[in-house]
Amino acid sequence: MSTAAPTRATPSAPTPTTVPRRPALDWRIRFAALSLIWGFSFLLIKVGTDGYAPFQVTFGRLLFGTLVLAVAMAVKRERLPRGRRTWLHLTVAALLLNAAPFSLFAYSELTIPSTLAGICNATSPLWGMALSMVALSEDRPTRRRVAGLGLGFLGVLTVLGAWQGFHGLDVTGTAMALLASLCYPVGWIYVRRTLAGSGHSNLSLIGSQLGVATLQLALVTPLFAGFPSAFPLVPLLAVAALGALGTGLAVLVQYGLVNEVGPTTAQMVTYFIPVIATAAGVAVLGESLSWNTPVGAAVVLAGAALTQSRARAKPKAQ
Repeated sequence: MSTAAPTRATPSAPTPTTVPRRPALDWRIRFAALSLIWGFSFLLIKVGTDGYAPFQVTFGRLLFGTLVLAVAMAVKRERLPRGRRTWLHLTVAALLLNAAPFSLFAYSELTIPSTLAGICNATSPLWGMALSMVALSEDRPTRRRVAGLGLGFLGVLTVLGAWQGFHGLDVTGTAMALLASLCYPVGWIYVRRTLAGSGHSNLSLIGSQLGVATLQLALVTPLFAGFPSAFPLVPLLAVAALGALGTGLAVLVQYGLVNEVGPTTAQMVTYFIPVIATAAGVAVLGESLSWNTPVGAAVVLAGAALTQSRARAKPKAQ
């Protein structure tokens, strides 16, 4: 449930008098924590919508997430980006990567279980690979990638129970969750084309992006959802955790992983999210689970992994 595509900045080389600071926690522990945080995010959305309107949940999520990143920027003395063009690009990125998908997932979970929403989120790599083949010249279609796309979308049809005519499935809610997962790769491609190499740090860009998304929801929420008439505690705590942990802290952990182990390893967290989301929905919320849901999810993840894999280069002859 990523909020932005990591545009990995090249760190400056340490001087002879400086020693690179080693993270306090091993990257595997942080990887597992990030998987749990994002996996439980769909459960938190479900709990939040029990007491608040979807737009209110999204606004609270963005607000708490922005506060966490604002503190991180203040501690590291990061400056806000400059330039009108940069802020225009950040406005579009905030809509595609935060405001729109967060709101769509919140609305979708009014009618579909959190387990299904988490599995729909796992289709993002599939959408991303399909779009990158068209939008990015360096991503050439290969047999391996095409096979992964076909396998992944076959898994989606399995999850949805296509052979049953999608019986018992809320089409609108499922479509919203799939559209939310599509927003992420569209936003990533946009950021890659417009903000990569801008000279600003990742923390400065994502912090500003979340701040803009919060302003967007601050304008939309009163128009379509109004103000809460009451503040039930459990849904409020869920929204606070969703924002502070699932958005703010998760982004900091994600970028730390990207800088330490690289984007390829860091993005593997995507494959653990639906597993944790399904387990949390069934164990905590008591959501029902038919056989085609986990089977289809496994096929989706296999297809997504295949699209991200690379064929081994053949050894050159001496």
